[in-house]
Amino acid sequence: MKASDYIAWALEQHGVTCVFEMSGGMITHILDSLNRQGTVPVISVHHEQAAAFAADAAGRMTGIPGVAMATSGPGATNLLTGIGSCHFDSSPGVFITGQVNLHEQKGERAIRQLGFQETDIVAMAEPITKQAWRVKTAAELPAILNEAFRVAVEGRPGPVLIDVPMDLQRAQVEAVPPLPRRVTEAPESEAFFENLAAALRTARRPLILAGGGVGASRTSSELVAFAEATGVPVVCSLMGLDTIPFEHPLRIGFIGSYGNRWANLALGEADLLIVLGSRLDIRQTGNDTDAFKSNREIFHVDCEPGEINNRLSGCQGLVSELPDFFAAAGRLPHGAFADWRGRLQALEQEWPDTAELKELPGINPNVFMRELSVSGAQAAAYVVDVGQHQMWAAQSLHLQAGQRFLTSGGMGSMGFALPAAIGACLCRPGQPVVMVAGDGAFQANIQELQTVVRNRLPLKMVIINNQCHGMVRQFQENYFDARYQSTLWGYSAPDFEKIAGAYGIAGYTVHQPEDVAEGLRKLWQDPLAPGLLQVMVDTYANAYPKIAFGRPMTEMEPFFKSVAMEST
Repeated sequence: MKASDYIAWALEQHGVTCVFEMSGGMITHILDSLNRQGTVPVISVHHEQAAAFAADAAGRMTGIPGVAMATSGPGATNLLTGIGSCHFDSSPGVFITGQVNLHEQKGERAIRQLGFQETDIVAMAEPITKQAWRVKTAAELPAILNEAFRVAVEGRPGPVLIDVPMDLQRAQVEAVPPLPRRVTEAPESEAFFENLAAALRTARRPLILAGGGVGASRTSSELVAFAEATGVPVVCSLMGLDTIPFEHPLRIGFIGSYGNRWANLALGEADLLIVLGSRLDIRQTGNDTDAFKSNREIFHVDCEPGEINNRLSGCQGLVSELPDFFAAAGRLPHGAFADWRGRLQALEQEWPDTAELKELPGINPNVFMRELSVSGAQAAAYVVDVGQHQMWAAQSLHLQAGQRFLTSGGMGSMGFALPAAIGACLCRPGQPVVMVAGDGAFQANIQELQTVVRNRLPLKMVIINNQCHGMVRQFQENYFDARYQSTLWGYSAPDFEKIAGAYGIAGYTVHQPEDVAEGLRKLWQDPLAPGLLQVMVDTYANAYPKIAFGRPMTEMEPFFKSVAMEST
């Protein structure tokens, strides 16, 4: 069959439910094949970065690699931020780029470019993909496509890229059925589990730290069962927020740079830490790794050897995929830890998230996030952008069983939420999705409002509008004597309610706490229609608590001050 027809057929065989793209000359053969095949919908967006973010979300929601396509040159390079997001956040994705005809490629010539828009996207993508291929002959395309879907999901999930010259897309190939996923052998773990069992028997204040690897391995139910079997409470990283329901009695809270104050204090007091699928980066441990490690035992499970004893030395490590770990963990002892759980409850009561900004005039964003959680009980996912609103959401959203929390963690890219929410919506037909973004982040991919309208998506968009780039403004307040260049000075935002109206989307604005209930009611009056709620927040609102950089993670702003310069 024609190679582009094979690509369309293979995507269906691998379970892909839609393909995200922005049209361009070098992918027209594939687009035509998908159109004629008619079984894998093509979702056209207005910027290739949006296609990549949508594919990222699709991979996270389903476990099947999300697929995005782009033409050569600027189309391909525009995918790179989204590919990087998949790479850092362990999202399975297959990215297909069109390339100029083989006879138009510069090859070994000492020139920059031969064909129009010829760009070596493989060289650019290799550092942020699990593997990237240049297709050189039509005959090798089927095997490469099969291998791409296998590589994207095995081990730590992530993105792959296939660059296909246009002339090879119209060549003839022989159809090859998809290959079965390889079965990996469980690691040797006897000593690890013996030591962990012994540590649990003597521990008085143990904690589980659940990271993004739990979601990436689709083992949230196994995590909950493990916590219940051992009696050990659970704290979550930003990427692990949706691994245990908010109301579960063993869920403690969100830890890290902007973590719940009580959860960071609990982590500081723990005498045993079981780290599952978290890489223990600086936003989870703070800069003072010695204080984080303290005198406690740390057992660290990760599928990549390099993540264990990386920033923290002396951990007892197990290189394992989490399904294998949970399958072998049934013989661990159970502990009641009643005194410890009582202490954790007291900490949460002493340091509630809704009191961190209790003197703030107007709408308290932490209180708002709790109200949003109540109104959004039917949402399939909360998709959150990057900035202060991201931290307020992480601190205060009440995620129910089955609800996903998607955000750009490792890449931390503004503009993630709107296209990613589109991807999440398309993976859960008939279920609404809530998007949360700041005014600055929303403008980064605001053009995708048209994609929402065209596809009639039940997307509930919430804009936390403080009329500035708040997280960097807070950084400038701390370190640059409140010189707000480019965050407040030289920045502006439109009225998003009016923007929504221009696209034919119902929009609403709330200014005061007493307006919130009615605004949320209007947003949800038709659960299956798109809607936008603009929430006006004080420009000078800060995201607290926040680790005081250079101090232990138990010492948080505003009660402690940083002793060194940080990143935001």
